Amino acid sequence: MSFLLQISRLIDAVSELIGKLAMWLILAATLISTGNALIRKIFGTSSNAWLEIQWYLFAAVFMLGGGYAFLRNAHVRIDFISSKFTDRTRNWIDIGGILVFLFPLCYMMVTLSWPLFINALESGEMSSNSGGLIRWPVYALIPLGFALLFVQGISELIKRFAFLNGQGPDVLSHSGPSETELLAQEIAEQEKARQAGASA
Repeated sequence: MSFLLQISRLIDAVSELIGKLAMWLILAATLISTGNALIRKIFGTSSNAWLEIQWYLFAAVFMLGGGYAFLRNAHVRIDFISSKFTDRTRNWIDIGGILVFLFPLCYMMVTLSWPLFINALESGEMSSNSGGLIRWPVYALIPLGFALLFVQGISELIKRFAFLNGQGPDVLSHSGPSETELLAQEIAEQEKARQAGASA
């Protein structure tokens, strides 16, 4: 199990890195969107290529962020039901969900989207909009995103079994502050430090 947990930590590190990259893509999409709006208002012109870059970046954030959301346990759960179960039951339900739903879905999406990507790459498919972009990069995000989610699913499966075997923590535990609460606490501490610095 220790070897599997090392693999899990490696997968988690990759998902963490990709998740942080996705956060920067959100900033890039926001800046490009703002620039497009300003240019359209000030100069009365626009570019389909720049508009499509926004869509591509949004698609990248959505597709590449799935594994990171799974790592952070940030996906939608029905907590008022799961909170009534024991820790072991919650982990067994998660294992069932990963094996029965997540893995088959990821496999299906990768196998169905891969030919779409290859076809667009080989044909040089372009956007139907004047001045638009090539399509294969955004098609590539579909199999890539689901492959990353599949790999993160392997890591989560390892962690669930490690907990059930008494060799790891319960990553589904509701104890302690949530990610949102931690972020709010960090912002409050930064603001308090800023005010203290301004008054000094």
